[in-house]
Amino acid sequence: MPHAVSRLRTARLARASKPFLARGGPRNVRCDGCRLIPSHCMCALRPAVPSRAGVCLVMADIEALKPSNTGWLIADVVADTFAFEWARTEVDPALLALLADPQWQPYLVFPGEFVAAERVVMDVASAGASTGNNATRRPLFVLLDATWPEARKMFRKSPYLNHLPVLSLQSEQLSRYKLRRSQRDEHFCTSEVAALCMALAGEVQVADTLEAYLDVFTNHYLKAKQQQPLDMDDAAHQRLQELARPSNADLPL
Repeated sequence: MPHAVSRLRTARLARASKPFLARGGPRNVRCDGCRLIPSHCMCALRPAVPSRAGVCLVMADIEALKPSNTGWLIADVVADTFAFEWARTEVDPALLALLADPQWQPYLVFPGEFVAAERVVMDVASAGASTGNNATRRPLFVLLDATWPEARKMFRKSPYLNHLPVLSLQSEQLSRYKLRRSQRDEHFCTSEVAALCMALAGEVQVADTLEAYLDVFTNHYLKAKQQQPLDMDDAAHQRLQELARPSNADLPL
């Protein structure tokens, strides 16, 4: 069954007045499941990792159409991934309903330097806590999936997000994303942000899998663009395979 980002992409394509051409990418027919050309398809490598936390992607206009978009990778890995297209003048009622759903504790993920101090949180409440207002609520990380200038505009012009606590990530890790570069090294791509959030929520396997899956996707994407063959036994593929392999704790008694 297509995931949330795939469905959003299909809906956006249906409204397009002309075909979307990815800048700098191969012009060949692409796989519907991974957006890569068939010779470099990675659908068979898609990992499935259980997660208590969820991700809500609020995506800029054509973000879901870009083959290099990494929100798609999050939806591949995290079952409870939701995706909505952002618009300045209106908001999807389903997004508002999700943010109000009592099973979730939403966190808007954004740099704390742009937010009033009283809204900023640096950590996620423990999933196993037995007390407190948010003890039984599942973390829902709200990510603005866009370029940095677009994300800043979306943040300013989305008043329905103003009541959410803002999770400000602090990491010394430099972005390894090689498909689209930010002007600032501390800016992460969307799947890297999700991995950091999952680690804060105690979802270590999900975080590690997202990192490994991004490395494999980057490998396949660039090899396809450069018309080079894949090495399915390289370090990136081996790491993803190790993470996807069931541990003894997962095996039936």
